[in-house]
Formats: sequence, C-alpha cells, structure tokens
Amino acid sequence: MANETLKQLENVIIEIESNSRVRKLIDNEERLKGYYEIGRLLVEAQGGASRAKYGDNLIKKWGDKLEEKYGRKYSRSNLFYMKQFYLEFPIVHSLRGQFTWTHIKILLPIKNINERNYYINQIILNNLSSRELIQEIKSKSFERLSYADKNNVKLITDTHNNNLTLEDMIKDPIIINVNEDISELDEATIHKKIINNVENKFFGLGVGFALVGHEYKIRVNNKTFRIDLLFFNYELNAFVVVEVKNRVFHKEDIGQLQFYTNYVNSNIRKYNHKNTLGLLVVREKDDYVIKYVTNKDLFITTFKLENNYKKHVN
Repeated sequence: MANETLKQLENVIIEIESNSRVRKLIDNEERLKGYYEIGRLLVEAQGGASRAKYGDNLIKKWGDKLEEKYGRKYSRSNLFYMKQFYLEFPIVHSLRGQFTWTHIKILLPIKNINERNYYINQIILNNLSSRELIQEIKSKSFERLSYADKNNVKLITDTHNNNLTLEDMIKDPIIINVNEDISELDEATIHKKIINNVENKFFGLGVGFALVGHEYKIRVNNKTFRIDLLFFNYELNAFVVVEVKNRVFHKEDIGQLQFYTNYVNSNIRKYNHKNTLGLLVVREKDDYVIKYVTNKDLFITTFKLENNYKKHVN
C-alpha cells in the first residue's frame, strides 16, 4: 500500500515538473494543486488526518528518496509543509493564481485561524508579494485591528462582492516612519509630514483608494476651508474625508469632520455614490467620549510616529 502511494505521489511530481519544463514557468495555481495533492497522499499514507502527526518517519524516508530523484523541492522539510498545507488550508481559498508556495510557507506557522484569514485576504486584496506579506506580519497588522474585527475574519470568496468597510482597511495605530529629528521641526511641518505619510499609507493599502485632493479647498458662505485629504474609494463606492490632528482627540473634531462629510454629500457626491465616510486620525483617542459623538459613517484611528533618525556623533 505504501509503495503504491509513493508511486502515485511520484506521478504527481512528474506531472508538475513535466508541465514546468513544457511551459518553462508553471502557473502558481497548478503547482499548488500538485503540492496539495501530495499533501493529501501523505496524510492518507499515514492513516488519515487524525493519525498523520504520528507517521512522520514515512515522510523522512520518502523525502530522502524524492529529493535525490527530483530535487530539493521534494525534500523532507517541503513534504512536511505539503502535509500541513493539506491539513490546514481550505483548498478553494489557497489556490488562487496570486499565491505562491512561498506565501503558503509563510502563512503555515500562523495557527490563529482569524489571523491567517486576515493575511490571506490581504494577499487577495493587495496582491502582496511574499516579501510584502512578511512586512505585514512583522508590523503586526492583524494585532492592530479592533478587538471585534479580530474575532470573526471571513475569507474573501469574491473580490467583486467582499462587503469591505473602511474599518477593514484602516489600522489602529497607523505606523508613520520619520527619518529626521522631529524635535527640530515646528508643529506645522510635522502636521504636513503626517498628512503626507497618511496619504502614502492609504495608497499602500491598495484597496481602491484614489486621491481627489490634498488640502482640498472648499468654500462655504465666502469662507475657505481645507480638507486635509479627500479620497474616492471604488470598492466602497464612496468619498472618504480624512482629517489629521497632531494632538489628542477633541470632541469638537467630530463636528468639523461631520461638516466636511456633509459638504461632500451635498456638493460633490453623485446620486449613485454611497454616503461620504469620514476618518479622523489623531495622536491619542478617548474611547469613552467617542462612544457618544460618532455615527456609523465616521471613524477614528490613531497614528504612531516611529523616528528612525539617528544623530551622527563626531
């Protein structure tokens, strides 16, 4: 039985590698399907999922043979990954063309299903490379979600109907890297730098943001006002007003944000657009106050400055 399974496994490898030679660069999707099938065969040879963890001697034995015959892609360690791939990933979500084997190996150590689902969604939405995925994980992107968001992260099955909200796209805090001595900058300069960084962060999200205007000028009753950032998001089908405050949250900030979103709703938004959304970015927020002053279209998050500037000492 074991020899028969090994033969089946080798047939899968031969098919993967033959296709690879024919097309020079095999599609990620087909390679992952092959690795998934190898994982299934390994688990079945070990007596099924419930007993798979006790049969690793078989993988060690086969891994040495397969590596010698077909190369390092089929070493012991990769066979372990393939088995884990089969055991832990729902196949329908794992085999999108934008996923590579490197993506899968980065995701496998994440045991929290909500956390893993979150990073899978980020790959799907933002087309993350494996290097970008590592950076997302290192920056603890999942941990910066709100408590409620962390408990029920569903995998995206249709990118055209994914029910995203602004909360799904924004982290708390937004990490802003500054490469100069902040102590030598005035408040106005710091404020501009924060706005520019927030703008870049939005584009980095890659989830449908298009910049309409930076310090976008509006006139009401012969008075001029400037919106820090005005975006349109085609995934949300809505304008997004962003106001940045280089200080702690004041309840009056909500009034200003509401004023701007109302203006956009009345003067810029088209009939087929959803209600304008507002996002306030502050240095520190007060959740108890926020509870009584926000509505469903207004959101508040914080930023955190990470100063990478190093003074040179002579």
